[in-house]
Amino acid sequence: MEEEFNFLGFGSVAAVLVLLFCGWKLLNSFFLTPKKLESLLRKQGYHGDPYTLFPNNSSSSSNNKSSLSDDKDIAPRVSCQGDHAINKFGYNSFYWEGHTLKVNITNPDHIKRVLTNNTFFKKEKLKLKRVANLLGSGLPNYEDHEWLRHRKIINPAFHIDKLKVLTSTMVQCCDDVISKWEEMVVSSSSEGKCDIDVWPSIQNLACDVISRTAFGSSYQEGKRIFELLMKQARLIMKLKYIHIPGWWLLPTSVNRSMIKIDREIQKSLEAIISKREEAMKDGEEVNKSDLLGILLESNTNEIKEQGYGNSSRKKGIGMSNREIVEECNTFYLAGQETTADLMVWTMVLLSRYPEWQTRAREEVFQVFGNRKLDNNGLNRLKTVTMILNEVLRLYPPGLFFTRTVDKDIKMENLSLPAGVKVTLPILYIHHDRELWGDDAKEFKPERFSEGIATATKGRLSYFPFGWGPRICIGQNFSLMEAKIFLTLLLQRFTFELSPAYTHAPVNFLTLKPMHGAQIVLRKL
Repeated sequence: MEEEFNFLGFGSVAAVLVLLFCGWKLLNSFFLTPKKLESLLRKQGYHGDPYTLFPNNSSSSSNNKSSLSDDKDIAPRVSCQGDHAINKFGYNSFYWEGHTLKVNITNPDHIKRVLTNNTFFKKEKLKLKRVANLLGSGLPNYEDHEWLRHRKIINPAFHIDKLKVLTSTMVQCCDDVISKWEEMVVSSSSEGKCDIDVWPSIQNLACDVISRTAFGSSYQEGKRIFELLMKQARLIMKLKYIHIPGWWLLPTSVNRSMIKIDREIQKSLEAIISKREEAMKDGEEVNKSDLLGILLESNTNEIKEQGYGNSSRKKGIGMSNREIVEECNTFYLAGQETTADLMVWTMVLLSRYPEWQTRAREEVFQVFGNRKLDNNGLNRLKTVTMILNEVLRLYPPGLFFTRTVDKDIKMENLSLPAGVKVTLPILYIHHDRELWGDDAKEFKPERFSEGIATATKGRLSYFPFGWGPRICIGQNFSLMEAKIFLTLLLQRFTFELSPAYTHAPVNFLTLKPMHGAQIVLRKL
């Protein structure tokens, strides 16, 4: 009995110790560490709301605010938590996202350090790797060696010379949409004009372009994948501000739906890739006129360079079929979202500023007349390029970048310990009067007349596609598509905002028009 009592006593003590240890871990993670980080930043002159165990993030989004009267200040409507912190506490500010401390980085020199130093500043990862895959765990979500390996294989697909091959495909896709608009104008009861919500057509156009250029397939074949991706995005956005540990692992209806959608997306993409690979095995020449063909060719060359045949792939050499599927997933989502946003906001702003629409049209006719587009001519469109740069400054697709500090680092008067997250508030920096002047929130493409370096005065204050080694690999793809669309549009229409248009930008993955974009098109 005495031994049994001792054993039970020992077990009770062990249980108490385990509970105390777990309690200490929880206390440290959810209270002591956050308060320690907060104290460290306050000592360095940074300010923010005090940490609480039960944070209220209701101010993190202002997307439900009323519509804007003009385009000069969209920040109050779409600002993120980082912007709110800057407005409340100044440039040297921090804020809380759940129990995570995030530090605003607004100094251009510090921004450059963050975007160029991949060793100390890592891309923010989603709470669960499985969830990261749900929206495409491709190149943007890799780090270190894995990122270098994927980037090396993918780079050839986005080289400017390879993109030139895709010009005719982009032209055809854009021409199809604009021709449909012409038919609508002709059949309209109004003489020579038609009031159209162009946003759905632009979204379909971006889907069509990425489908054809990436996979050599029509929009109809890729339509289901896009629908699933957007449904997936809506589900994930619902969970974005849930900060309960392990929530992503629970078998809730939303989590089950996300996994089911992911499997369907992967199955569709795998079918596209398998069909292409079977053709390659049968001796058919790789289709080099689409991104998937270029990617498969680059992957095969990488495997061969490392001394492995096509049928023998060693782990860490080349990309697996699953990894290729993930990259295709990323092509679909990122390629469509960013470019569609750029095109629709360009139409909205040129509708508001007809003088710039006229200047751009004069340039287009001077370079092309009514002739078909070619790459040499597109490269000569200086005014069009200035306009696109200014649209991206005022309406960047993403409102902020986030990085995790992987190792203790000191940047001038700021010391950041490992584990802290930093935020680069793109919209705020793009609209900052101290960096861009008193007219920072006005549409003035002439500020880019001498190029980006001159417009920014050599400071890193403009980065809609990121900057440094991890700059968006699809930047040239997106800009080329937008330039082709705008050129064809200006050749055939003048356009202005409809009285039915409501200016209501909303941040859903990227910056979009909440109520569409009603435009009055007039045929030239």
